[in-house]
Formats: sequence, structure tokens, C-alpha cells
Amino acid sequence: MKTTINEFKSYRSEMNNKILNSGFSDFKKFFALDNKAYMNGALSAKTKELMGLAASMVLRCNDCILYHVDRAIQEGATRQEFYETFNVALIVGGSIVIPHLRFAFEKLDEILADGK
Repeated sequence: MKTTINEFKSYRSEMNNKILNSGFSDFKKFFALDNKAYMNGALSAKTKELMGLAASMVLRCNDCILYHVDRAIQEGATRQEFYETFNVALIVGGSIVIPHLRFAFEKLDEILADGK
């Protein structure tokens, strides 16, 4: 069964809330550090999301790919910027990235078609 972006966001939010409210403070520290890493700085948030996307593709994490595709769209990434990011991931990761390239293309098209 395919997961929609809204189902993904809902699940992610629900589980993040459970994790962050577990009472284990180290989780909160990591999440805060992760959040801060993607804020505007010397590099724009959009650039950082595209970097996260390339790394996620090389690491072969579809949840991470979907998250960074969605976030990069929110930060204003263009289709051409996605294609160049996908290409960097493919060059760095090699042919094993191809299934994740397919996934990234599929999700990019879905999110853009939904107008999000």
C-alpha cells in the first residue's frame, strides 16, 4: 500500500510527539539539533534541504527522501534543482540509488500535482 504525503506527515507527527514526550531528554536534544541544522544560515534552508535529500538518497532512506522532498518544495526548490540534486546523489551513490531515484521522482510528482 502506498502512503500519501498527508498520511506520512500525520504518522510522523504522531510518532515524534510520542518520542518527544517519552520523558527521555536526549531525544529532545537530538531533535532540536536536527531542526537547527536546517535553518537559514550561511546556506539557505532550501540548500540544506536539498543536501539532506541527496544524503538520504545515498543512504537509501525513503522516509527521509519523502521528508526532504516535501521540505525542499516548501522552501521553494524548483524541479530543475531537484533534478540536479538527484543527479548528485546518483553520482555519489551509484546504481544502487536508482530505486530511490524512482521513489523521489514519484513523490516529487505527487506533491507537485497536489499543489503543495
